[in-house]
Amino acid sequence: MDTRVMSAMTDGSTTTGTTLPSDPRKVRWTWLDVLLDGKEPSVDALVELTSGLNLDPLAVRDAAEEWDLPKIDDFGHHLVIVFHGLEHQQVKTYEVDCFLTPVALVTVHAQRSPSIDALWEELVRIPSLTAGGTDELMARLADVLTRRLLLVVEAFDDQYLELIERALNADESLLEDLTAVRSDLATIKRVVNPQRETLDVLRSTSSQVISPAGRRRFADVFDVASRTTAGLDAARTSLAETLDAYRGAEARQATDVTKVLTVYAAIMLPLSLIAGFFGMNFTNLPWMNETWGWGVVTGMMAFIAVLSLGVFVALGWIQRPSGRKAGRTLGKGLIEAARAPVQVVGAMYEISTMPLRRDENSTNNAPDDGRL
Repeated sequence: MDTRVMSAMTDGSTTTGTTLPSDPRKVRWTWLDVLLDGKEPSVDALVELTSGLNLDPLAVRDAAEEWDLPKIDDFGHHLVIVFHGLEHQQVKTYEVDCFLTPVALVTVHAQRSPSIDALWEELVRIPSLTAGGTDELMARLADVLTRRLLLVVEAFDDQYLELIERALNADESLLEDLTAVRSDLATIKRVVNPQRETLDVLRSTSSQVISPAGRRRFADVFDVASRTTAGLDAARTSLAETLDAYRGAEARQATDVTKVLTVYAAIMLPLSLIAGFFGMNFTNLPWMNETWGWGVVTGMMAFIAVLSLGVFVALGWIQRPSGRKAGRTLGKGLIEAARAPVQVVGAMYEISTMPLRRDENSTNNAPDDGRL
């Protein structure tokens, strides 16, 4: 089990290490990141490590032993939030269990998280990002994780035109690629909808652990999750349209083959008729005894063949091929999204001056002090 600790001090500085701070009075909040190694002793070690934070021990064990979709559990003095992020180099998701208290954030995950690493490096590089409480830090992490999922939708949008072109050209490898893309989109869709619902709860929760500024940030992340959900629904419709286009192009190619056979048969039919006529066993056939007779018959057959070809060209049945070939662009699904670098967007750095949105139940919440 690998652990690392980041602490935002009361004097505005930031410290990192591997153990919890010894003097909590000098610390505004602490972020404890735990990477499990899959060994059984890690569970007991995790429970012991977080014992001083007064976390629910059963929830801590579940974080190390169970797999869950995104969700939120409210234990009053702390929240347990499960998010999912996109792995590196492949379109698969991993689980991040978050324990949120007013003074500490604990993240537990079973594999290396590119999103957590990117946010950690930004917090170390820019100490001003540590402003605010643990709820705002949790919102920043949720934003990075959710935007990684949005990359899959953007990767599909970027390559959709190529996909359609291959469908119109009836590329034989398209069905294999459509299956891979559909599998990738289904993998993301399975976690995006629960993650969106979790963010919806966080943006409107009345828990004292989440401040008005934190709810505002979670509302922004909810918008990102909503865009991802809408993009996945649109991508599903686009895949169906692409499959229909492929089937239409395939049927068109079959029709073209039929046209070629028809043209070939139509040209050969009169030639066969002439050859059959002059091949009859009669001695008085025209030009049978002339030395130039075979030339006349051959010229007649060539004339009929050229005339037939001209008629089919005029009808548009015979066209010059365009020579265009569609490239293989999605043979590995949407893996380009997983290979994209993690982006910590500008909204992470700026604090909005817009007033907080209030709902009809805001009278039951704590009064807004105007701080973001």
